[in-house]
Amino acid sequence: MENGISKRLTGIRGAVCAENTKESISEETAKMCKELFAKNGLSADDIISIHFTLTRDLDEMNPCSALRRTDCGIDVSKCALFCSQEAYVKNGLPKVIRVIVTAYMAESLQPRHVYLNGAECLRPDYCRD
Repeated sequence: MENGISKRLTGIRGAVCAENTKESISEETAKMCKELFAKNGLSADDIISIHFTLTRDLDEMNPCSALRRTDCGIDVSKCALFCSQEAYVKNGLPKVIRVIVTAYMAESLQPRHVYLNGAECLRPDYCRD
């Protein structure tokens, strides 16, 4: 309990499509994370870890490096960041960066997942705002 607010550990999902350039991966990663952090009222102190995956056609930059170098709305310098390659699925959506943020949120709040720039088709149920 923090400041009289009960918190629980939550996984918050997101995805964004990007081009295979350092600039696009960096820009889209920052945009997705900034929106995810803002919609969920997260601070760096709330976050346990941030795990990215990316499809095998994105190989110009690691999203962890991109996040550290851009303005995503909070200071992620002390957050645990990790990246792995998304499992290949035949006919899957290409050029996708996915994220799961493990963080503490107020028990009374539901996580608000973020899907952007063409990734909305992955989870249309989360994209009705």
